[in-house]
Amino acid sequence: MSTLHVIDHPLIQHKLTYIRDKHTGTKEFRELVDEVSTLMAFEITRDMPLEEIEIETPVCKAKSKILSGKKIGIVPILRAGLGMVDGVRKLIPAAKVGHVGLYRDPKTLTPVEYYIKLPSDVEERDFIIVDPMLATGGSAVDAIQSLKQRGAKNIKFMCLIASPEGVKAVQRAHPDVDIYTAALDEKLNEQGYIVPGLGDAGDRLFGTK
Repeated sequence: MSTLHVIDHPLIQHKLTYIRDKHTGTKEFRELVDEVSTLMAFEITRDMPLEEIEIETPVCKAKSKILSGKKIGIVPILRAGLGMVDGVRKLIPAAKVGHVGLYRDPKTLTPVEYYIKLPSDVEERDFIIVDPMLATGGSAVDAIQSLKQRGAKNIKFMCLIASPEGVKAVQRAHPDVDIYTAALDEKLNEQGYIVPGLGDAGDRLFGTK
C-alpha cells in the first residue's frame, strides 16, 4: 500500500493558512503556492540517491556526496498544477517538465484526458505529479495511469490539500504511488470540493471564475 506523507512543517502550515483564506488575492496566492511547493520539494526528494566523489576544499582534499544523477520529471495536471512547477524546479533545475491535461465532467465528476506530453526518456525518469488538490482522486488516478501506460515506473504524487476520499482512491488504484500533501482535510462536499479546502485552485491561481 502506498504511504501518505503529511508534511506539517510550521512554515508550510503558516503559508497554507493564507492560501486557504478567501481574502488572499491572486498575486499573493500564486506566490504562496510557489513557496509551499519549494518547501514540500525538500521532503519529496529526501530519498534521492547519492554518490561519493573527491573534491578539494580550501583546506584539503575530501570525500563528499552529490546526487547520483537520477533523472527527474515533473508533471503538472493542467491547469492548476502549473502553479507548483516552478517551486519544485527551484530545487531540481535539471528536471524536465511534462504535462497532463484533464478536466472534470461537471455531471459525472470523472476526469477526461485531452492532452499529454512527456519527456522522451520516460522509462529512465522518476516522476513527481503535482496538483494543488486531491479531491475525488479521479484526475490523479488517471494522470498516474497515463504515465504508467507510457512506461513510467517510479511515480510520486504531490498536492497541497487532500481529502480522505481522494487518498483512498489513489491508494486503491495505485498502491505503488506515495502521496505527499501539506494537509489532510475533513471531507468532500456534494459538489466534489474539499472541505474546508481552498476553493478552486485554478481560478485562484489565474484570476478566473
